[in-house]
Amino acid sequence: MTAIGHREARVYADQFEIYHGNANPDLARKIARWLGTECGQLEVFQFANENIFVKILDNVREKDVFIVQPTNHPVNQSIMELLIMIDAFKRASAGRITAVVPYYAYGRSDKKDQPRVPITARLIADMITVAGADRVLTMDLHQGQIQGFFNIPVDELTAVHILSQHFAQKQLRDLVVVTDLGFAKRARQFAEILEAPLAIIEKRRHGNLDRAEVMNVIGDVRGKRAVIVDDEIDTAGTLIEIVRALEREGVDEIYACATHGVLSDPATDRLRRSSLREIVVTDSVPIPAAKRIPQLRVLSVAPLIGEAIKRIHRGESVGALFSSRCRSRRRCSCGRTPRTGDRDPRRPMTTSLQGSPSWAPRWENDEPAAAPPGRQGRPRGPDGHRPGLAQPAPVAALGPLPAQGPPADAREPGDGPDLERGVRPVLDRPRGADVPDPHRRVRRRPVASPDRNLSFPLAVWPPTCDAP
Repeated sequence: MTAIGHREARVYADQFEIYHGNANPDLARKIARWLGTECGQLEVFQFANENIFVKILDNVREKDVFIVQPTNHPVNQSIMELLIMIDAFKRASAGRITAVVPYYAYGRSDKKDQPRVPITARLIADMITVAGADRVLTMDLHQGQIQGFFNIPVDELTAVHILSQHFAQKQLRDLVVVTDLGFAKRARQFAEILEAPLAIIEKRRHGNLDRAEVMNVIGDVRGKRAVIVDDEIDTAGTLIEIVRALEREGVDEIYACATHGVLSDPATDRLRRSSLREIVVTDSVPIPAAKRIPQLRVLSVAPLIGEAIKRIHRGESVGALFSSRCRSRRRCSCGRTPRTGDRDPRRPMTTSLQGSPSWAPRWENDEPAAAPPGRQGRPRGPDGHRPGLAQPAPVAALGPLPAQGPPADAREPGDGPDLERGVRPVLDRPRGADVPDPHRRVRRRPVASPDRNLSFPLAVWPPTCDAP
């Protein structure tokens, strides 16, 4: 309160900070590297009596803090580390605390499907909220209703586009996407990107076993190449049952992909002996070298999470990462084919913080189209299309861009005339937008000079098409 009784406005520091525990430090470092910064310094360790101790070695007062901590093996230790870190940052007067939980454990305990059982997914959500987190950033929850267990904002990302584009680059023919009822909605997006039909597996789980009984395969799969899609691979018992069912139906080749490669024992042995041509997962969960079998392929979600962190910090839309009417790389939904020409579509597009994308999509045999009556939006380019964002691609954006990269005036985060290389980028964002107190005012402070031209590489492809 001020001397005259008015409440002071809440202002976060202009910089964001990324911290991590012991669950997946490699992913946190990849995210920080993609954002052009470094992870903050803190100590997280156990005493001899297994009590966890956390000490923050940086000043985080009023800063925007992101804690990268998936709740993977050892699950209970990872959860306790996350809760204690959140409490430590809250007591260190951090301006806002975002729990980045790429893998949300206990997601299967989201309902009472048996008498006298807990809803552990709700319990974990309450613990994260009570610990002091202001928002949660996660990826491919087991069920979407888990978002409703939180009383704080939740941003759920999906790796469906990263996984689907991996198979799109293979240019496989006669594909069919296979999934169960629980993942059918996201698998439908997967199938649309690959322009393939969708088949559903009807399964039934007996008791608390990690293995399900496959009852029926709904759809035509005979003589085709099948891609099995799911949110996670745990012991691979259900996956092997699906593979056997597809083999009985006459499928020629079988691939599998999932967002979270938990790979609990004996998953590695089962997958090694199976007839799967390839198993694709992401690095949301760390996979030790002993479990990296020859069929396993790991894609990084660091560019996707890094872009989401940047948008949350700046107060921009996270859902815009996945909103596009042109999902397929091979062909636009409106029937036109992108002309790549002198640009490699696998290279990430670069946009400026204060401008439009550095290139505009072009289409073969296409004339400038007039805007639909009454439609307002971004100005159209010379070709009559509005440049924009599509789904993120699994790019190797963690290294330098190719020689045919963006224009010479585009710079990486932290590489500008007024910033030395390695300094955390200062981003302008609206503050207080998600603060629940209605009396707090939103105040903005200029943080960049007029001649500043910071650029961020956005791992997105293909371009948005707004054809009527």
